[in-house]
Amino acid sequence: MADPVKTRVIRPRAFVVGIFFAVLVCAFTPFNNLVQGATPLGGGYFPLAPFYILVWMTVLTALYRRIFPGRTLFTGLELIFAWMLMVLVAGIAYTGFARTFFINITAPLYFGANEPGWQTTLWPLVSESLFPLDREAVAMLYNGVEGGKNMGWLALAAAVPWKAWVRPFLSWGFFISCAYFLMLCLVNLINRQATTNERMNFPLLILPKMMEQAVDENRVGAFFLNRFLLAGVAIPVFLHGLNGLNFYFPWVPQINTLALAGSYFPQQGLFAGFVKLKLYFYPAFIGFAFLASKQVSFSFWFFFILGSLFTGILQVTGNSFPASELGITFGPTLSRPEETQMIGAFIVFFLFLVWLARFYLKEVVKHAFFINSDPTTSVHARSDRFMFWGALLAFFLMVAWFMFHGMTFAVAVMVPIFFMMFMMVATRVVCQGGVTYFTLTVAPLDAINTIAGLRIFSDIGLVVAGVAQKVLFVDLRESVMPSILHTHRVTRRVRSQGVIAGTIFFSMVLCLGVSAVAMILVCYRYGIRELSLDWATRTTVSVYNNIVPLVQEPLGQGDSVRIFALVGAAVMLGLVVCYWRFYWWPLHPIGYLMVYSSAMKILWLSFFFGWMFNTLCLRYGGVSLYRRMRYFFVGFIMGDFLMGGTFAIIGFFTRTGYQVLPG
Repeated sequence: MADPVKTRVIRPRAFVVGIFFAVLVCAFTPFNNLVQGATPLGGGYFPLAPFYILVWMTVLTALYRRIFPGRTLFTGLELIFAWMLMVLVAGIAYTGFARTFFINITAPLYFGANEPGWQTTLWPLVSESLFPLDREAVAMLYNGVEGGKNMGWLALAAAVPWKAWVRPFLSWGFFISCAYFLMLCLVNLINRQATTNERMNFPLLILPKMMEQAVDENRVGAFFLNRFLLAGVAIPVFLHGLNGLNFYFPWVPQINTLALAGSYFPQQGLFAGFVKLKLYFYPAFIGFAFLASKQVSFSFWFFFILGSLFTGILQVTGNSFPASELGITFGPTLSRPEETQMIGAFIVFFLFLVWLARFYLKEVVKHAFFINSDPTTSVHARSDRFMFWGALLAFFLMVAWFMFHGMTFAVAVMVPIFFMMFMMVATRVVCQGGVTYFTLTVAPLDAINTIAGLRIFSDIGLVVAGVAQKVLFVDLRESVMPSILHTHRVTRRVRSQGVIAGTIFFSMVLCLGVSAVAMILVCYRYGIRELSLDWATRTTVSVYNNIVPLVQEPLGQGDSVRIFALVGAAVMLGLVVCYWRFYWWPLHPIGYLMVYSSAMKILWLSFFFGWMFNTLCLRYGGVSLYRRMRYFFVGFIMGDFLMGGTFAIIGFFTRTGYQVLPG
């Protein structure tokens, strides 16, 4: 059916400003994060730098309107669109791509001599179209150009051996661009289902949309001077102002934002799962949790506590299994067999999403094959048709790329299907849950291993799949797919959806190149060994260390893994049935998907506080109190991010930075 929302216009200036600042953020992020050690500019799904820029652009727009009455520098929609273009690509410059990419493709050459089995197992499988084979160029990447720290950036660029990187850049760039285009098409195909049919809540967009409304109604001053908002801003400003001064002047007292609670629990027994419990206090995350629905915020912290308790229950009842049962795994934080529940849970939840959208997807297929000629749906029909065939084209280009690099057709089809299945579920968790920081527990290859085993891969196919997963589909703290859905949510009223989609894809590809160049310049100037890349190096080496024994002699998983995967599928099936059938059901299925995520170790307390304050406001003050207190918790978010941006600027001059938000 036709979308009843009226169309609106975004002027070219918003496109230009958004892309300009997006490129600027991507160019500066590697230096800020790795050299300065400051609060990440592009971390998570509500990154610091874009929001900091949005606030000042909003202030500038209000001042411009006051100086030139009747003239509008930016509308609220244009501001939020420019902001989303920055958010969309901010992560590419760090964990979303650049943080691990160069280590991923150079590890076999640089670490191969010191890692057992690499030379005999990996080297015959290394292709120069995917991996740079110039030893001197790779050694300089890790050790830095001689005298590079004293060079200007242009002189440094002239000293970089670019020739060694041309073929890997082109090959991986083609693959990543196809993956980006596939994500873009998939989001375009499902965005009306999420926004119109399901009316999904988008907690991460609430604050920017409040600012957009203030701009359009010409009350920016009233918004920023709201007494509840100012009270909320004051708390993180005081907290980080004091702690920031302590960072630079240790004699100033500080307020700890992290408490280690694990020592209060026994190593054995019912509460053994809490021995590593940490209490993080981040006002911004409490603000986002308050803005999420009560059902979602309650489910996040409830399932986290329940999951930790489940570990103790298994131990007390004698049903715990050793970690050796896992076999070889690729999950970023997978450490216990019971965590493989997420394999079944992710698959069942994905099937649930497809089932929810069954009628909508039927209409999309009709549009794609010209079956429905209803003129009232002509705009959506054209969009659906283009995105449907675009998605198929991108998918089969990825399949062809995998086959070119050694996979059989069946495996080359299976791998991107599982990659996209996990991406679609992660997108729903982030966008509906208001999760600014998301991490996977199990990797897509773990699911393939449990269902079909890894013997279906050829040796080179396993290497390519493992590296491709590490490059784009396992470190999901800053993936582009949730941000694409957010962008479509804020631009759903715009008439030129084709222009929006084209701009999104152009921005991603452009900033992919900018991020690669910025990262390689930083690495050649300082050397990877001197940069804050220990996590990226450790996790990348572990991927290859997992691949080597699988190539030598494929190892199976213990029976407990399949048992827990089935348990996860059964639990998720029960959750989605209850969620769909009973309006009073208090638990949301996406809470279960985050139970073992390392992100929840940081966020669980924030979701508890957000849920508690949300519940108290609605129970004892009703909607009127909630609307007032919403400004207070929005102030939490603004205060944290404004202080983060301020200390990032200070860190640029002091060469060291106080971190406001987690890295």
